[in-house]
Amino acid sequence: MTTRHQQRSVSGTGTPWSRRTFMHRVSALTAGGVAALTSPGLSLLGRAQETRGSVVETGAGRVRGTIRGGIHIFRGVRYGAPTGGPRRFMPPVAPTPWTGVQEAVSYAASAPQSRSLPTKSEDCLFLNVWTPGLGDQGKRPVMVWLHGGGFSAGSGSSTTYDGVNMCTAGDVVLVTINHRLNIFGSAYLAELAGGEFASSGCAGMLDIIASLKWVRDNIEAFGGDPNRVTVFGESGGGRKVSVLMAMPGAKGLFHRAIIESGAVLRVRNRHDATRESELLLARLGFRADQGRELQSVPTDQLFDAFTAVSREFEPEEQVVGMTGSTPVLDGDATPVHPFDPTAAEISRDVPVIVGYNRTEETLSWRNREMPLDMKDGELLERVATRVRSDVDAPRVVAAYRDAYPNARPWDLYILICTDHPRGMYARELAKRKTAQGGSPAWLYRFDWDMGDEMKTPHALEIRFVFDNVDQFETRLFDLPGSSTSRALARKMSAAWMAFARTGNPDTPGLPHWPVYNTTTRDAMLFNNDSRVVRDHDRGPRLIMSDVLELD
Repeated sequence: MTTRHQQRSVSGTGTPWSRRTFMHRVSALTAGGVAALTSPGLSLLGRAQETRGSVVETGAGRVRGTIRGGIHIFRGVRYGAPTGGPRRFMPPVAPTPWTGVQEAVSYAASAPQSRSLPTKSEDCLFLNVWTPGLGDQGKRPVMVWLHGGGFSAGSGSSTTYDGVNMCTAGDVVLVTINHRLNIFGSAYLAELAGGEFASSGCAGMLDIIASLKWVRDNIEAFGGDPNRVTVFGESGGGRKVSVLMAMPGAKGLFHRAIIESGAVLRVRNRHDATRESELLLARLGFRADQGRELQSVPTDQLFDAFTAVSREFEPEEQVVGMTGSTPVLDGDATPVHPFDPTAAEISRDVPVIVGYNRTEETLSWRNREMPLDMKDGELLERVATRVRSDVDAPRVVAAYRDAYPNARPWDLYILICTDHPRGMYARELAKRKTAQGGSPAWLYRFDWDMGDEMKTPHALEIRFVFDNVDQFETRLFDLPGSSTSRALARKMSAAWMAFARTGNPDTPGLPHWPVYNTTTRDAMLFNNDSRVVRDHDRGPRLIMSDVLELD
């Protein structure tokens, strides 16, 4: 049953915006996608307060970081060698050891991509570390953050992911990373360039595994415990966490997983991935058997050609929610789908938190021109396009209208798009993980409402997880930290860190969070008054499960 509180939340509680104001906000956010929320171009938090730090010995050489608020910070630490030229599309290799002390005080290059970032290069295998203690045998839980941006964009070098608050409050070690993306991270060339390219369709994921090996081998010197590593990420970062759970090379390198708004069940098939690479070769003037020649194409030229091909390419296997540059089911690095038809056996012993934001789709570029005063007829037409069926659309709209009788057509459309498929994949992943019978899963939905038509958009929860709500970018959100947002951030961040420490997210500041099961389907709804509900939105869940053919 839908409560009055839920109905108010759907419609928004703040001062109504005009369509023009809403469009400006959505356009500002989506112009750079989630990068607008996580731009490293924002003024560096507290950099003026940082002082010269200590030197730490890593496997490749010594690095010196900085200190702020008692937290040691190391930026731009190399974990892999450059990936250009003959190393392009190849598995990552260890960096060349250096002599002397490298200053780890600035973020290093991010992967080549379309987003505007300070430095982009194929030499992008760098990571950043925040820690409360060095060489003190602290055995702190380690949390490795995988950035969003699908598999095609984004960066771990962002003040949004600043770890000072988390490390101070939870006595954890935080690591963020950069790795190969888009064509450089997932071009599948095994059938076009020879056996040494067998894992090229998962090169970016292999970079992540290389960073986890760096953590295993070096994190003790940074006060961390290599036997208590949690991988967590949002959107594309959550997708990367999902895929890691099917990769044998990652086994034993992480022990818990958190998937925020990024649950995926399948990866790309080899046939479609090969076809796309053939089109890329043709665009660059090469034959289909000249895949190796792509290693010599200049970075910008290769990226531009890839961008043009990816806009036009239509895969034969249409998977709802599949994004470009998704890793490939290559039979080597990724031998099985992460959660289809069942959860990958390789991660049976890894507990998972998985969830999504209540109105993810208010951030979507698809909704820039969508009228807030949408009528019922247009709602039906738009839903039919979304679910690709005139037969399913009336059933879907009826189910959501029954669950939210006071919602406007625009509100219903946002809720439907959020569930199709992001919300449903989160539920389904929790179900399939639970059915596996190994380590448990916990399900959540983030409900904190911004108080305007943006409601609870994609990526909003990141600042709460990092306890960085005071970093709201005024130009985009007009939402500096408030007493309520700070309180929720402390609770949500504490739950994530408790999970990293013990494998269970229960904390004194929140209601007891039950393990997910298919009888009660308990989920934590994070809000100013967080609560656990059973089988939230049951009617919408059932119809969307049918539409997505998940049963």
